[in-house]
Amino acid sequence: MALPQPRAGLMDIPLYEGGKSSLKGHGRVIKLSSNESALGPSPAALVAHADAASSLVRYPDGNATALKSAISDVHGLDSSQLMCGAGSDEILCLVCRAYAGPGDEVLHTAHGFLMYGIYARSVGATPVVVPETNLMADVDAILAAVTDATKIVFVANPNNPTGTVLPGADLARLRARLREDIVLVVDGAYAEFMGGADYDGGRALVESTPNTVMTRTFSKIYGLASLRVGWAYAPRSIIETLERLRSPFNVNGPALAAASAAMRDVAHTKAAFDHNVRWMGVAVQRLRSLGLEVIGESGNFVLPKFPNVPGKTAADADVFLQSKGIIVRRVDNYGLPDHLRITLGDDDEMNAVLTVVAEFMGGDSG
Repeated sequence: MALPQPRAGLMDIPLYEGGKSSLKGHGRVIKLSSNESALGPSPAALVAHADAASSLVRYPDGNATALKSAISDVHGLDSSQLMCGAGSDEILCLVCRAYAGPGDEVLHTAHGFLMYGIYARSVGATPVVVPETNLMADVDAILAAVTDATKIVFVANPNNPTGTVLPGADLARLRARLREDIVLVVDGAYAEFMGGADYDGGRALVESTPNTVMTRTFSKIYGLASLRVGWAYAPRSIIETLERLRSPFNVNGPALAAASAAMRDVAHTKAAFDHNVRWMGVAVQRLRSLGLEVIGESGNFVLPKFPNVPGKTAADADVFLQSKGIIVRRVDNYGLPDHLRITLGDDDEMNAVLTVVAEFMGGDSG
């Protein structure tokens, strides 16, 4: 008898590879490979998580009522238009499950989050990669790639790993020129690191159109990556659709408690934002002073481009950094073999990595 076989094409889907976490021969490493929070979780979130241990025998609130309430209070959003997930990743996957399938196309930009294509292929849809301009999402290129088969367009804003941001006017133009039956997903995993009146993470589009979804995560500025919590803001019709696919009790109780406390601790979030702004300015200035190109300056990471010169390449730099106990992220799988993505860490970590990069380049560490 033949053994069970996976659906055709399933085994052709590439595995997602996260950032490296350890190095042989180094007891303590500086890990700047996964865009994790420099300051860690809110103390209130840690207390809430610990307190939730006394309720592990009980199922969590499947409706995430307290967390939705916290998000609603802090951001002024209608809680009936919110959905919580096991990371924003789950919500991105549910959008594909709900609105795409065999014969459909899902668009994303050339250097967008790798999971967009993986989730599209998981439902039998075809991912369509749209070229970027100077590592930036190109609205005209996206519109030119739309066909009758297009069902979803993913735009990460800010984008990881490029650190570039599509201005609000361009995002609005994209939505206005997309067909009404196309879902536009604005992935705001790094939204909390943004400032300025022009940036709202897609909120205005959610509130003014029936076909836009905005996603956020607690894995970045809130420092809760291990707990896997995310949320979406969307028109009620889309939320009601996604809820029919969501697994019951998809976010565990301690995670809900910690995320609720983290959301309400606006002072800690502000401290993390200020820390990131300070080190973004320092890192970009120092890297550029070494002759390294840095285009994007958003998110909690930088993406310097290394010269294609033997001994000075991104691969060489990565080896040198690892020899010093520092882990950053190679982004070859994003089509960026000349770049390294470096998370903005705490003060000691940033001083260390910038000094080592300067040593590698033969420049001034200050």
